[in-house]
This record gives sequence, C-alpha cells and structure tokens, in this order.
Amino acid sequence: MVDVQQIIDKNKESLIIPDGIAVIGKDQNIIVFNEAASRITGYSEDEVIGRKFEFLFGGKIDERKSILESLKENIAFSNLAINLTDSKGHIKNVLASITPIKRDENVLSVVFVFRDTKEMLSLAEEIQQKTSELINQKNKLDAIFNSNIEGTFTIDNDWNITSFNTSAEKITGYKKFEAIGKKCRDIFNSSLCRNGCHMEETVQKGKPMIGNELEILHKGGKIIPIRVNSAILLNNKNENIGAVETFMDISEIRNLSAHLREFFKYENIVGRNKEIKQIISVLESVSQTDSSVLITGESGTGKELAARAIHLNSSRKNGPFIAVNCSAFVESLIESELFGHEKGAFTGAIKTKIGRFELAQGGTLFLDEIGDLSTAVQTKLLRVLETREFERVGGNKSIKMATRIIAATNKNLTEEISAGRFREDLFYRINVINIHLPPLRERMDDFPLLVNHFIESFNKKFNKHIKQFSSSAYDLVMDYGWPGNIRELENAIEHCFVLCNGDIIQVECLPKRLREPSKITIVLNNPDVQKGFKETEKELIISVLKKNNHNRTEAAKELNIDPSTLWRKIKKLSIEI
Repeated sequence: MVDVQQIIDKNKESLIIPDGIAVIGKDQNIIVFNEAASRITGYSEDEVIGRKFEFLFGGKIDERKSILESLKENIAFSNLAINLTDSKGHIKNVLASITPIKRDENVLSVVFVFRDTKEMLSLAEEIQQKTSELINQKNKLDAIFNSNIEGTFTIDNDWNITSFNTSAEKITGYKKFEAIGKKCRDIFNSSLCRNGCHMEETVQKGKPMIGNELEILHKGGKIIPIRVNSAILLNNKNENIGAVETFMDISEIRNLSAHLREFFKYENIVGRNKEIKQIISVLESVSQTDSSVLITGESGTGKELAARAIHLNSSRKNGPFIAVNCSAFVESLIESELFGHEKGAFTGAIKTKIGRFELAQGGTLFLDEIGDLSTAVQTKLLRVLETREFERVGGNKSIKMATRIIAATNKNLTEEISAGRFREDLFYRINVINIHLPPLRERMDDFPLLVNHFIESFNKKFNKHIKQFSSSAYDLVMDYGWPGNIRELENAIEHCFVLCNGDIIQVECLPKRLREPSKITIVLNNPDVQKGFKETEKELIISVLKKNNHNRTEAAKELNIDPSTLWRKIKKLSIEI
C-alpha cells in the first residue's frame, strides 16, 4: 500500500504544493488533511481529523457521490468540477481528482486532491505575467547583445559556440545558425586557434585577456584583423560554464594607422634646407627613446606635426596621441583638464572626469603652448613629472603615469624664466631634447619646394590642374614676410585655388594682405622718379637704413616688408651697411 502519510508529510515540509489533499477512510472519516486543504476550506487540521467528510460539501449528496462511489466501487475520477463549502459557508469551486487506495482488492481509503479554481486562475495569471516579464527581459538582452558594435560570442567548456551576435555575423561572414554548435576554431580559422590563443588562457586558467590582436579568415576567404577581449563565463552558482569573447574588426584602424605612418614619414617632410635635414635626423633619433622633448618655434612652423611624427615612428605608435593646448583653458580649469577630477571636487563637477594624462596612458601627451601655464599649474606639473604619479582633482588615489611628454611653445622660455613667469626646474625637466623649428623666412631656399608641394596637394583636393603662379604674383608671394609661417603659406595657396579658374594663379587670386603695395612699390610708381628701378630701390633702402641708424628690423617695418626680404635686397643691390 502507498504510504499516504509519508507523502503528505513530505509535502508539508516542502510547502510548495498548491493542492488540498484529504485522505478519507472506509468509514468516511477524514484521516489526513494537509495545509493547502486547510487554506482552501478554512478548516484547521484539528477541526476535521476524525470527522465525516460530508460537511465539506454542505451535506449535498450530488457533490459527494463521487467519493462514495470511489470508496464502494474502487473507481478513480479526475478533473471533476465540484463545489466545496468552506468554514464560513461560502461555496468554492474546485477541480478535483479521487484515487482509491486498496489492499487485496479491498478499498481502504481514497485520496481526495482538489485545487481552488480561483487560485488556479490567479496562479495562471501570475505565471503569465512572470513569463511576459521574462520574455521582455530576454528581448532587451537580445537587443543589447545584437546592437553591440563589437562581435560577441560565447562557448562552453568543449569549445562549442553557444551564442553569436549580429556583429559577429557581419565580421566573420557566418550566420548565427551556421556558428551555433560549431567549434570556435571552425568559424574563426586563425593560426592561433588551439595553438596558444587567448581563449585557452581564459578557459583553462580563468584569466581574462584584453586587447589581443590576431587575424581570422572571413567566410568569403579574406583575412580580417581583429582585436579581442575574453573573460570567463559563470552561471548563477558561480560555476565555470565556458567563456565569452568580444572582438572588433580593426581593418580601418590599421589602414588609417598605415596612412598616418606614411604621411608622417620623415622623408615626406618638405625641405632641403640644412637645418631641416638636421631636424629630421634628430626626430629619427628621438623617436627611438622615451625622453621628454621640447619643440620650440614660431606659430605655424609645424610643432604639432613634428610631435605626431615622433609619436607615430616610436614604440608607442599604437597608443593614443593626446594633444592639449595649454593656452585654451583658464587657470581654474586647466588642472582638471590635465589630471581629471572626481565627482563633487568643485562646483559644477557633477560627475567624474578622466584627464588628458590618464587618456594618454601608454601613448604620448602633447602639451602645446606650455609657456602659457600659470606658475601654480607648473608646480603641480613638475611634481607629476618627477614622481611619475598624479591624482585627480578632489581624489586621493595615486595613478601611475605611463605617458611620454612632448611639450611645445612659441615663447622664449629662457626670457620667461628671467621674468619669473616660468619655472627653471620645469624647463630642465621638459627640455631633455630640444627641437627648434625655424620660421619660413629663415628657410626661403625651401620656398619653391613648399609652393610646389602645396600646389600639387591642392590640385588633388580641388581636382584642378594649376601649374604655377604668374611671375608678378610669385614676386608678391616672395616679398611677403609670412609671419604665420608654413601654415599661413598653406592657407594662402588654398585661398588662391578657391579663386583661380585657370591653370596660372594671377595677382587677383592672392589674399588682400599679399596684394597691398609696400612703400617701395609706391615710390617706384611715382611718375616724378625718373631713375632706373634698381637705382631707385637702392637709394630708398639706404635712406631708410640711415634714418633708422642701420637697424634693419626698424627699416623693414618702415618699408612694410619682412626683415629677411630687406636682407636679400641689401645683398642683391650690394648695399654696404
């Protein structure tokens, strides 16, 4: 015989069964009544044990006849709709089953199992709601999983792919249904698969791997370079069930990197000037070290281009190049810009901010116009360079600095030190290697090369076929002082390309500042001047030099020409000074 009491006791302990259970003996007395039965009927176990079962049906014969038939005729019933009467006299509809328990073909008792239909409906609604919530949650997770720009997949401990997102499909060329259940090596076809790949470290040692680069074989046959991260995959019991990997196609990044390295090749620096050749040699040597570099020179001489060339030809080329213009921020903000700040560090600091030093970790930080830093910020910068550590504003956690520093300025820092505006000790810290870029006026022997370089460059950009400047336009270009140096020259030639409709740049295409006549031109155009061109020009220069006590700079200002232009004319006209 089935041990009914043991089953009931087990159900009592579990407290998870929703069904009321009553065991009714041959004498029609109730011998077992579980907690669910008490909850549904309102009768306690003590109130019903030993009583005739008929009170559960309000004395109605039709409702209890099935139990009587089961006791007498050994008949089992299921899915019966029966009305019970609870302790308060309320009618409750229940769904019931009746099973006889017998020995030697004699019925000893019946098990009456019943469930409140309202509870069933409520439970069904609750299950439906929970199911709907789970479906919504799954849909959200699927949306996040498939909207990730990175390819993402998971594997089990047998290297079988268990999930595969949309980006993974795009990068590999394999559809989800093709990848699920396959070994990851069969999809990625990398030379590192099961041969020291990052996933082995993750699966076997539980070690996350970040930023590894490798090449995989696309379904279409082409090689795809990817950068991957991997981590161990755990279930809700914290058990290892496989690994997860995210990866991204770095083809474009590699192409851009190769393009930048090509663009910043030292041999692409235009110029045959002796000083420029020496600078290129220094740049090549400096790139192979991590020493701090100070690049000096006037505005527009290409200080940032030199800094980028150093970075992109160094061992840090795969790290970030972060540039910050120290003159672009007020003193109250520059410290936060450089070192970052914690939330609440000052009014307006509504969230934590990562500074430029932190962004440049593993790469190069370019501090442009460092001469414009206040002495207070200079002091903090000096400490960072000495200790190789920094803290965010408002923070107390030291962060190790793994950044190369390249600084630049258009100021004479020696004069700034003498005036008390720049710290001498900081100067020596950043000036381990000094590279001085000469102004354009001091490398006029490179001027034709630079002009031809920009003409060729802008022909490609504007899809034009301009050959050169007219002789009169070129004279004006040569005589101009170019205070903005190469940057100004480049912008001026671009201006000419916008206006020029032929293949020769004429005077009218030049920017206005280049077309304004100088004092020399005014005098030469004077009809009262009857002397030859050279003689008149020579006499004018001599008179202006005498007037200014042979100070070439002042004389050039009065003549409205650049000092270097005046010097060339003095040599050309054999003027003794």
